[in-house]
Amino acid sequence: MSVIPNIIPISDLRQDTAGIIKRAVASNDPIIITQRGRASAVLQSAQAYERTQHENEILRILARGDAEIEAGVGYDADAVMAEARAMLANE
Repeated sequence: MSVIPNIIPISDLRQDTAGIIKRAVASNDPIIITQRGRASAVLQSAQAYERTQHENEILRILARGDAEIEAGVGYDADAVMAEARAMLANE
């Protein structure tokens, strides 16, 4: 992800939708769409979206595991590592 965010007004999106989508796919960086000078949406490639969703699912699993540890329940470490390896193999 680049240091400077890609920010474009919605009028630019209307004028060059295909070009902006190509830019999002090529860079894999999100593009912030503004309306009246304020951020209103984010455009990103399907690949970047899928990666983000996968990472979010892993974080949800880790949070659930933390809650289970605090509650005194959970799974054997070997079983958890096997499941994590299987998830990472599906990337």
